[in-house]
Amino acid sequence: MTGVDTNVLVRLLTGDDNAQTDRVHRFLTQSRAAAETVYVSSLVLCETVWVLRSIFKKTRQDILHAVERLLDLDIFEIEDSDAVRRALQFSRTEPGDFTDHLIGQLNRERGCRFTVTFDRDLRRASDFSML
Repeated sequence: MTGVDTNVLVRLLTGDDNAQTDRVHRFLTQSRAAAETVYVSSLVLCETVWVLRSIFKKTRQDILHAVERLLDLDIFEIEDSDAVRRALQFSRTEPGDFTDHLIGQLNRERGCRFTVTFDRDLRRASDFSML
């Protein structure tokens, strides 16, 4: 297994640099041919979401679709993929962004009753409590 950094996922999802995007596709093709999965950590996933939102000005729906696309590609092993899937669901139905919901889901998996926050956008989100 080989891990990837944020900029590799950003190239894959945006295609903003043709030469680097081609290198990413070649890497994935080589990994697949070697029957090697590619690891995406939760931190890299959160950074990728931040870059898509802040730098590329992608919409919420575009970002959620991009995360879902990564989950659906069998070449990737996404850290805490069940929590990521739940975070996607909550991101579609509750206030707060994907990263907030992933934090809430990861905390739940580790035994937390809820996550305390000052983020007013999360005051009605089920996994959060206002501090």
